Amino acid sequence: MFFFRSKPWQEIEYWALDLETSGLDSRRDQILSVGMVPLRGGVIHWGDHYYSLVRPEAWDGLTGDAVRVHHILPEELRDAPLLTAVLLEIDMRLSGGASLVLHHAEFDLGFLRKAYTRLGRAWPRPSVVDTQVLVSRYEERQQRLSPYALPVRKSLSELVQLFNLAPYTSHHALGDALATAELFLALRARLELTSFRQVRTG
Repeated sequence: MFFFRSKPWQEIEYWALDLETSGLDSRRDQILSVGMVPLRGGVIHWGDHYYSLVRPEAWDGLTGDAVRVHHILPEELRDAPLLTAVLLEIDMRLSGGASLVLHHAEFDLGFLRKAYTRLGRAWPRPSVVDTQVLVSRYEERQQRLSPYALPVRKSLSELVQLFNLAPYTSHHALGDALATAELFLALRARLELTSFRQVRTG
């Protein structure tokens, strides 16, 4: 991967994305749902959001702790699109140079890159903004302003509360994608950023 300086942030189309998966290991677990929310001109365009469940390639691992977290039942996935079709939808939204906004980018990128490789598709290599990185920058700024500032907790739900964002449905791919988009805008404003040092992923 390499770093680059982007053009002014409001000139870029962003897609906040979140995945719900059957577990935490991209080598063996599966993508079960995808949520994407676009930002254009610095504004969330909710009406253009995308959400889909994903029919799994294998049905093991869809019970127990994972189901209790994401509340997706196996029977809800039987008529869902296959992952191949969902990746086409992601490709369409990232075409034309759109960037991704992710919270804890390493997790989602790991699953996405693995899925593209497994299905023989070329990963589009979008530029990425990780809101966790922005949170770390915000935390550093607060500690410079006040040596006694408390550490900033970095879970999405805690950050939504910290920045007084709208309540959302956690552990739902579309709800988490919307929360990530709103968090991105809140952090950009507080950090007074006009562009982002982004990461292009390989």
